[in-house]
Amino acid sequence: MEQEAWQVLIVEDDQRLAELTRDYLEANGLRVSIEGNGALAAARIIDEKPDLVILDLMLPGEDGLSICRKVRDKYDGPILMLTARTDDTDQILGLDLGAGDYVCKPVRPRLLLARIQALLRRSEGPEANPQATPQNSRRLQFGPLVVDNALREAWLNDNGIELTSAEFDLLWLLVANAGRILSREEIFTALRGIGYDGQDRSIDVRISRIRPKIGDDPDHPRLIKTIRSKGYLFVPQAFAL
Repeated sequence: MEQEAWQVLIVEDDQRLAELTRDYLEANGLRVSIEGNGALAAARIIDEKPDLVILDLMLPGEDGLSICRKVRDKYDGPILMLTARTDDTDQILGLDLGAGDYVCKPVRPRLLLARIQALLRRSEGPEANPQATPQNSRRLQFGPLVVDNALREAWLNDNGIELTSAEFDLLWLLVANAGRILSREEIFTALRGIGYDGQDRSIDVRISRIRPKIGDDPDHPRLIKTIRSKGYLFVPQAFAL
């Protein structure tokens, strides 16, 4: 039986851009609907529960960050933010509120499609994308830290750790490669299915959010170390120190 096409909701007030994006995505096998009013978007997201939401930050009625904050505990699908701003502040805040990724305007259709496909693959879980994790293990433990890839949950000292979907994906990638330096290029390829452009800071932002959640010192990290000019390293031995 053929799998039903993914349903995408575009929340964008630029009607022409929204329609062009819809036409491109539909030509690539997705089902797409459009909402141009920010004030109506949250209710549609919660009621319709599309497989993925493309959410513009600048909207009439209610801005994208407010919408993301409002729906995040009622909608567990991936949210891809669109922003015309080059300032990192909104991008960092959006990721902190639970957005899975962001794309800067003007949008390149092929890049947008690649980001969408990567988010949808991640949302299917490890069973649907077995190559997404470097090890076959479903649960890894390092001292008081336990990360379970089947349940997509993590614990520190038996207390649940609150992680966004994107944060969990990154944490699992790091712990599954414990003791090995992962370059930003490797991380981007594994999590997004695209190469690193040399400027995107989303991985660095997520690392900074994850560190305190797993008991690491953000100012002097021992568990997730930044290796200058190389990438990031999860150090399992640090729990024994």
